[in-house]
Amino acid sequence: MIHSKDNSEHYTWGNQCDSWILKNTQSLSVKQEKMPAGTSEKLHFHKVAEQFFYILKGEAVFYINEEKFLIGQGESISIEAGSKHFISNESTEEIEFLVISNPPTDHDRIEIKE
Repeated sequence: MIHSKDNSEHYTWGNQCDSWILKNTQSLSVKQEKMPAGTSEKLHFHKVAEQFFYILKGEAVFYINEEKFLIGQGESISIEAGSKHFISNESTEEIEFLVISNPPTDHDRIEIKE
């Protein structure tokens, strides 16, 4: 079956961020997400899941184990299980990206209080 934002399950998270579930099985999750300018998620980690982010539009900032990475359109970054991380949009434009998780992060997200 062909999937796109138009025919996939949608939900919002954080501060007006969007997610479309393109694929979700026991071993793999593929989501397309959009973050408005000036938004970010909370610092967290996954005990089991490894994640791969591919930037479709804009420039994302990733904080991984207290290091800062700028990832631009057409670039990607992998995050190993157990790594403390979050994505942030510190630009004035929205960003759009794919996030692929193996296995899915359902029930495998531990937020870190600061």
